[in-house]
Amino acid sequence: MSGPNMGRLGKITASFYNILMINLKKTSCAVAFSLLLGVSNFAFAFDFPFLSSSNDDTNAASNTAQETESNNSWTSNAQEIILHALSQTGVKYKYGGISPDAGFDCSGFVRYVFKEAANLTLPHGARAMSQVGQNVTEKELKPGDLVFFNTMKSVYSHVGIYVGNNRFIHSPSAGSSISVADMNDSYWSKRFTGARRVDAKELASTELVNQLNKPPAK
Repeated sequence: MSGPNMGRLGKITASFYNILMINLKKTSCAVAFSLLLGVSNFAFAFDFPFLSSSNDDTNAASNTAQETESNNSWTSNAQEIILHALSQTGVKYKYGGISPDAGFDCSGFVRYVFKEAANLTLPHGARAMSQVGQNVTEKELKPGDLVFFNTMKSVYSHVGIYVGNNRFIHSPSAGSSISVADMNDSYWSKRFTGARRVDAKELASTELVNQLNKPPAK
C-alpha cells in the first residue's frame, strides 16, 4: 500500500478510535449510574430511549403524533447533559470554580455541563439560573431539569441537575466532590425550593438581547 493511502487509513482508524472511546465513556457512566440506582433497566434510570433494552420498534410505537420537535430536541439534549454531568463525578468542589481542572462550585458545574453538552449558556449563579426556563413541580421533574435548594438561608442558594428516580447530581460544598444525591433524603427534601426546565429558545433570545445591549468597546 502506498504512503498516501497508508496516511488516509491511519486518519480513519484514529477517528474511529476517538468515536469509540467517547461512546464507551458515556456507556460506562450509564452503567455505573444504573447500578447506583439498583435497577436493571437503564431506560428507567434516565427515562431515555437510547438506554432501553427494548427494540427500536417498541420505542417508535410509544412515540405519538403529539410529540413536538422541541420536545424531541430537548430529550436529545438531556441525554447529553446527564451523561456529561456523570462524567464529572469525583471532581472536587471549589468556590467560584468553573472547570474540571480547577474544580466546580454548584452553579459553575451546572453552567459548564450545559455549555459543553448542549451548547446552552446559562447565567452565572444559582439565583440567576432560577429565572430562566419554565417552572416545573417536583412531580413533573424530568432528567435535565435544574433543581434548587435553600442551603444558605437563601431560597435559591444551591443548584443541581435532576437525573431521574428522585436523584440529582451536584457539586455539594467545600471538602466534597461532584456526586449523585437522593432528593428524598431528609436534608434535601426539606430544603427543596423549586425546579426549572431550560428553554433553549429563551436562552438564545436572552443572549441576543444582552449582546445588543452590550456597550461598545472603547
